[in-house]
Parts: sequence; C-alpha cells; structure tokens
Amino acid sequence: MGYQKYIRNLWKQPKQNLGELWRQRLMQFRGEKGTIRIEHATRIDRAHSLGFRAKPGFLIVRQRVPRSKRMRPGPLGGRRPKHSRRRMVVSKNYQQIAEGRAAYHYPNCEVLGSYWVAEDGKYAWYEIIFVDPEHPAIQADPRIRWIAEKQHTRRVYRGLTSAARKSRGLRRKGMGAEKVRPSSRSHHRKVH
Repeated sequence: MGYQKYIRNLWKQPKQNLGELWRQRLMQFRGEKGTIRIEHATRIDRAHSLGFRAKPGFLIVRQRVPRSKRMRPGPLGGRRPKHSRRRMVVSKNYQQIAEGRAAYHYPNCEVLGSYWVAEDGKYAWYEIIFVDPEHPAIQADPRIRWIAEKQHTRRVYRGLTSAARKSRGLRRKGMGAEKVRPSSRSHHRKVH
C-alpha cells in the first residue's frame, strides 16, 4: 500500500487521528491572512488526485472563508410571515466561494480544483490548486494543456469547477435530474 493511501485514511477523521497536530495547525491557520500562497499541499493525496503536480506552473493557495448561518437583513416593513424568515437560502457552497475569493488575487491563473483542509466554529479553510496557462511547462504537458484553451477562461466565475458543478446539481444525470440541465435557471424560464 502506497503512502498516499495511509494519508487518505488519516484524513477520514482528522480531529481524532491527527490529535495535537490538528490543534497546532488550527492555531497556525487562525494567525495567517485570509488568502496565503503555500509551498506544499497539506493533503498531498487529495491534491494529487485533483491533478496537482509538483512542477512549474502549478501553485497552491489556502483560502479562509467565514462559517456562519447566512442571515437575511431584518424585515423592512410589514409583518407578513414570509418577512420573518431570517436564514438565507443560497445557491453557492463555501468551497465555491473560497475558490472565487482566491481567484481574485491570482487573475493570471485558472482554478483546477480545491479541497477542504480544516474548520472551526468561525472559519473554514480550503486549498485551491491554480494553473498558469501561459507557462511553457503547462503548454508542453498534454495532460493539463486543455486548461489554456479559450473556453476554460475564468472558469471559476462561470460555475465550471467541481465544487460549483456540485452546487448546480450537475453531479446527477438521467432520471431525476431533468430540472437541472442545462441549468435550473433555464428550466424555470422555459415556457411549458
């Protein structure tokens, strides 16, 4: 069994398996900025499975997003029951928001994927894998060269990453998924 399989098993229950290392990492993450570029992936097995390679043109960024129940603003007027709903129903998950915030700081790179690293009561941390499509090493690699094509430009803002496709309901196909393709918005706009 390769070493990455052992790492994968440890990350199934990180709080119990990593113990003191988990606490130290959380303390370190809390003291850092919201967006920080890192040299090595915290979860090397997950980064590798998403396509990361330790070569020029790839970089990893750790992004912090606040965890909380997303609340609506207070009622502006009236006392109707629908004004009393305080929690917002949002279409984006935390991971998709983290990818977008990190991409703002690296406009010349494209988001390849991301994965969860840690969370506490206040924040969640994700590591985002970026690829520089103009780098010669990326242009020469046939496995990752596709990200330099025109249709993949700014893919994080168009909901084309894996986390965004999940929140759009595109992990399902066929029966039971008729209302999510090509998009839920276009389905609701369709005249029946």
